[in-house]
Amino acid sequence: MTRPQALLFDFDGVLLESEFAGNRQIAEFLTQAGHPTSAAESMANFMGLSGTHFTQAIERWVGGPIPDGFFEARAVEDARVLEEGVEAVAGAIAFVRALPADLPRAIVSSSTTHWIATHLDHLGLRDAFGDHIYSGKEHVANGKPAPDLYLYGAARLGVPIERCAILEDSPVGVTGAVASGARVIGLCAGTHCGVGHDDRLRALGVTDIAHGFDDVARMLGLESVTV
Repeated sequence: MTRPQALLFDFDGVLLESEFAGNRQIAEFLTQAGHPTSAAESMANFMGLSGTHFTQAIERWVGGPIPDGFFEARAVEDARVLEEGVEAVAGAIAFVRALPADLPRAIVSSSTTHWIATHLDHLGLRDAFGDHIYSGKEHVANGKPAPDLYLYGAARLGVPIERCAILEDSPVGVTGAVASGARVIGLCAGTHCGVGHDDRLRALGVTDIAHGFDDVARMLGLESVTV
């Protein structure tokens, strides 16, 4: 495979094992509020969304306004997780650390830059991305599933989007990544990626599916990267 000129990483679910825990908390809150929801249903409907896309998805799911106390409960959970940290997706740290020093890379995530930077500190990867941490909430008008954030990240790295590779795990992220014109690898390495997750990503136009970072290295022609 031809080595890309830059790598764009989603964060939650690609580098950080936060998707399952976060969606489990959402599911538990909605269930207690009278809207039975499983973690799998939460991931299927809300994963990868932010801002109004996120709130509208929940309103559609519950068939009305978001239950009282939802955002307060989310804030408490986010504060706890920021303080305690979350483990990395298997192989993520070794993969990033083994990347060639001259290969530009950036984080392009729906999360805030504070969330990303704090967890990169927990993982010991903050220096691997420098200032190239971009948020769909802060850096573009239209977050995922629009392609804008990927285009922004590529522009900041100074690399044409067609020469970038994007690592994404969620259907929402994959939708925007495919629309951007970059090469997209659907990463199914996190604990939130259950049976059939790879097929969901393929249905959205992803032809390259990786079940671990060793697959990613091989697909990107980075054979020297050992995970």
